[in-house]
Amino acid sequence: MAPLEALERDYPLIDFNFRSFCASHTIFTVEDFLVHDLNALEGFAGREYAPEKLKQGIKQVVSIIESEHRPWLNGLELLEDAQVNKCTLSTGFERIDVLLQRGLCEGHVTELVGPSSSCKTQVCLKAASYVASKYMGKVMYFDTGNSFAPKRVAQFLSQSSDPTNPEVSKTVKQVMSRIVCHSIFDIFTLIDMLHQLMSDLKSQINCRVRMLIIDSLSSLIAPILGGGAHGHALMVTTGFLLKELAHEHNVSVVVTNHMVAGEAGISKPALGESWKSIPHVRLLLSRNHANNGSSVTILKHPCLATGKSTDFMVM
Repeated sequence: MAPLEALERDYPLIDFNFRSFCASHTIFTVEDFLVHDLNALEGFAGREYAPEKLKQGIKQVVSIIESEHRPWLNGLELLEDAQVNKCTLSTGFERIDVLLQRGLCEGHVTELVGPSSSCKTQVCLKAASYVASKYMGKVMYFDTGNSFAPKRVAQFLSQSSDPTNPEVSKTVKQVMSRIVCHSIFDIFTLIDMLHQLMSDLKSQINCRVRMLIIDSLSSLIAPILGGGAHGHALMVTTGFLLKELAHEHNVSVVVTNHMVAGEAGISKPALGESWKSIPHVRLLLSRNHANNGSSVTILKHPCLATGKSTDFMVM
């Protein structure tokens, strides 16, 4: 744990006088502070010179500790957080929303898996357009393969309206401005961007990001997994960053993953067993070339039964 002296530069209340007071009670580090009886410490502060300033210093250290360590929450507090802060966002596909009981939940990491041409990117683009339009929030789109198609997003936005109407054109421009796309081609840049996004969300109160899309996450992670433990550690770090971002900032995170050959030639999602525990929701997309439609099947969900599926059309 950091010595109290190291905190003085950022927190002037933790000055020489405060540290001397703490030292008289064998408190030299933040760790010492954690194991001390704070009520007794405040009582001792009341007998010293400038007691109010010492008490403010105690509260300052407590605040620093609480900001670095999440508080314990009971079941009722978690339920209230889910009901108040974790909304469900529509994907823009009615049948997918019905299957998922309204759509994609904020606070969850949702993984779309499927072979090439199974409409993973189309679902991402439609969800981005719908969330930016209906929920008036910002959508962050991390594009790892130059697959982001702004004209296709604009097409989704114009499908239910007359494109010649000048008001429709104005609305499309407003919605498109809420979708922020970044091209990312390696895992290290992705991790830096996730840290930067979390920092921005903590400091910018009015910056309301509703959804983060990474298409495709597996194209960044798969190349490093052959590097042994280091590649695996980077994958797990990325996964935990995504889960922290989703939960702490009430963001719906959507990532895509490709398929690889498994036992007996049966296809399975890439990235292995360790990754399997990261996403809260895993959806399998597949294409029905006979009718040019698609289907989605629940492989994993915290609230819904697995194996359920539905067909949908991408127009």
